[in-house]
Amino acid sequence: MTTDDRPAPHRGPVRDLVLVGHGMVGQRFLEAWAEQPAARGWRVTVLAEEPRPAYDRVHLSSLFTGSTAEDLALCPAGFLAEHGIDLRLGDPAAAIDRSARLVRTASGAEVRYDVLVLATGSVPFVPPVPGTDAPGCHVYRTIEDVEAIRAGAATAGTGVVVGGGLLGLEAAGALRAGGLDTHVVEFAPRLMAVQVDDGGGAALRRRIEELGVTVHTGAGASGVLTGADGRVRALALSDGRELPAGLVVFSAGVRARDQLARDCGLPVGPRGGVVVDAHCRTEDPAILAVGECAQAVDGRVYGLVAPGYQMAETAAGTVARLAAPGLDGPGRGAPGPGAPDPGAPALDGAGFKGADTSTKLKLLGVGVASFGDPHGTADGALDVLYSDSRSGVYRKLVIGTDGGLLGGVLVGDTEGYDTLRPLAVAGRPLTVAPEQLVLPAGFAGAAGPVALPDDAVLCSCHNVTQGAVRAAVREQGCDGVAAVKKCTRAGTGCGSCLKRLGTVVGEELEAAGVSTVKGLCEHFAHTRAELYEIARVTGATSFTELRDRHGSGEGCEICKPTVASILASLGNGHILDGEQGALQDSNDHFLANLQRNGSYSVVPRVPGGEITPEGLIAIGEIARDHGLYTKITGGQRIGMFGATVDQLPVIWGKLVDAGFESGHAYGKSLRTVKSCVGETWCRYGVQDSTALAIELELRYRGLRSPHKLKAAVSGCARECAEAQSKDFGIIATSAGWNLYVGGNGGMTPRHADLLAADLDRETLIRTIDRYLMFYIRTADRLERTSVWLERLEGGLEHLRAVVLDDSLGIAAELDDLMKRHIGDYQDEWAATLADPERLRRFASFVNAPGTPDPAVTFVPERGQIRPARPGETGRTLVALGSPGFLSPPALAAGSRPEVLAP
Repeated sequence: MTTDDRPAPHRGPVRDLVLVGHGMVGQRFLEAWAEQPAARGWRVTVLAEEPRPAYDRVHLSSLFTGSTAEDLALCPAGFLAEHGIDLRLGDPAAAIDRSARLVRTASGAEVRYDVLVLATGSVPFVPPVPGTDAPGCHVYRTIEDVEAIRAGAATAGTGVVVGGGLLGLEAAGALRAGGLDTHVVEFAPRLMAVQVDDGGGAALRRRIEELGVTVHTGAGASGVLTGADGRVRALALSDGRELPAGLVVFSAGVRARDQLARDCGLPVGPRGGVVVDAHCRTEDPAILAVGECAQAVDGRVYGLVAPGYQMAETAAGTVARLAAPGLDGPGRGAPGPGAPDPGAPALDGAGFKGADTSTKLKLLGVGVASFGDPHGTADGALDVLYSDSRSGVYRKLVIGTDGGLLGGVLVGDTEGYDTLRPLAVAGRPLTVAPEQLVLPAGFAGAAGPVALPDDAVLCSCHNVTQGAVRAAVREQGCDGVAAVKKCTRAGTGCGSCLKRLGTVVGEELEAAGVSTVKGLCEHFAHTRAELYEIARVTGATSFTELRDRHGSGEGCEICKPTVASILASLGNGHILDGEQGALQDSNDHFLANLQRNGSYSVVPRVPGGEITPEGLIAIGEIARDHGLYTKITGGQRIGMFGATVDQLPVIWGKLVDAGFESGHAYGKSLRTVKSCVGETWCRYGVQDSTALAIELELRYRGLRSPHKLKAAVSGCARECAEAQSKDFGIIATSAGWNLYVGGNGGMTPRHADLLAADLDRETLIRTIDRYLMFYIRTADRLERTSVWLERLEGGLEHLRAVVLDDSLGIAAELDDLMKRHIGDYQDEWAATLADPERLRRFASFVNAPGTPDPAVTFVPERGQIRPARPGETGRTLVALGSPGFLSPPALAAGSRPEVLAP
């Protein structure tokens, strides 16, 4: 962007703000600065080292499991242009001239500043041992690092991660997901020594080693050994051992990136980090520093994103006050380094004096959380412990002498973190016995809901209190979680507070008299899950029966299709028979998806994406003969678009004769099980993913559920089928199959969670059976598995206990429900074609034969017909289904009749 593209500044002198670094904290500073009224009077230049704008470094490991760099992007489209920000990628700052107030970049450019903000972050620490520059050695910090590790992992065989902290275990998870025999080397006596205690470290180690990662604690790296080709062959340890390795990742911590400050004479802390005050100002009042490159006023360098965000917001406020009316702020020609600047006023207020360093995350699928004072360093602190080595659960609470909660460690079961952390930060005596709080969810004696004070910080990423959330509902009219997130930013960071956020919003809405009834609709006080159980237990087979016994009124567009779905899930006959047919929504009503122009789509099932040449020819001929627009769908099927209602039976008759069946693209049911080509064709494949995908798709076809279901099977950890963005996904390993659940690639993307690892085929299928039936049994109306799993009390651990350990004693029921579904399955379209009564609904409509709809017009595009867009004119505009409708071959032959555009 050039300066000519920037919006007109306010009246008065225009000043220059230069930001060095465009990482997560740098982007948050820009957002906070853009919210300041004073921002219009400044030009903003950002000097970035990396070749791309800011991205989510916290979730870097997701790049190993199917995410792309675009998925991690943090800078909203149009943000830079809207605020006149000149972002210079790949041209980092090389030197600062404080006297001239200039920044020189690596390319030789000179950028003048009135205020300079350093957000240079940190650099990975690599131990000063021989051989760390050998091919095969990597650090784990950027997208480029991930790409290099991924490329090296393809041939490495064995990988070693040096460092057993947060980043180290993330890197280990990535290597393991890449199919490598993985080792972790940690110099401390336990993993995650900063966050967890000995008991938590032991529990974490057991869980991680159960997943196939070998852990070596109490030993460091003494050197990297290379082979005759100069590449890594082993890692030498400080205890004399050698670990064979084709790839070594150093992830042993980070160091503040403060060299720019050192070179220009700014003070740095004894352990690094540019020294700043509570307002994020360095010794030079024209220069501020935020994030991992700064030593805060409490003497700490914070390596977490939440404190960095808080520093960014503080710095934005500091610069805004320098630009307040009546203040010229730091000006050019100001005194030299170290001298006070008369344009920099004294700033009152608390500023940034420290931050909550609580963390909650999943490492190799194991939940880990620590908060407050996890090690009990306060005088007189006492521990309350729950430990179950059999299930890998460790929970410790640290209690002060006044009975207040000081901190805690949670491993294997992090339920309650969103309540416990604010309680610890608030520093007030507990109102319930800590023994109840330490018990895992679901245990007898465990505490119920615990009241938090309004000044408790609910969202630590953006420092939003519970009181602020309540005020957003009570005073600013927010009517749900989405509105509160937009208003307060709560829940938009790491997301660990979302469950508590939803609870608080619901409580406040109820207190304000806003109806939050959890019933399905005005006709049923029961939830969808409750209605499912009622229908299952009573054997109800119709909407009328359920309504008369358990509801009221005539029903509506909410309860009718919901009950229809429940009855279909329980196998109560064809969905178009009798009363069932009247309950369906527009798609199920005609067994086809209604398109925006009033026509319908036809999508036959192609299990696993595998199709014969004869099948391809049949689909091509049908599409050609009926003039349908064809497209390969995202689920590895062929969609045909533009069919009228009366054409649907004719088209499906031909498809059924050709061996195809309904793909249920119209239903809240299983859509597809996507697959890669697997070991049969791919040189990286370790299992036959296509065969498994076909088996699963045929097993679960027609399974009606609260929302659509998508699945995938990848034949190796390269994840070409994108299994971790699906409702259930399977990734092949050399020992079996890893099962992931609760993913979603829709409007609110969510990566799936690892439910179980290295399963054999029989166990895998049984586990999926139970997972699907438990979801169908307990989910709300139109609730995706991703939302259901996050809402499910006890979360993934509870789900794992239900489907693997039969903790609720319902496994046999779930198995029987799936067995009934498989035994009762029939192709809906084949059954419809065989019944003249069902076929009656596909005639006598506006666009039936001989009565073309004049409002539906089509134009040619890329050799096919597509609907005309509003206001569009063209030479080929013919009503679909009319005698003059053009097929693709006719278009190709140049037939272009003149028809007036609407």
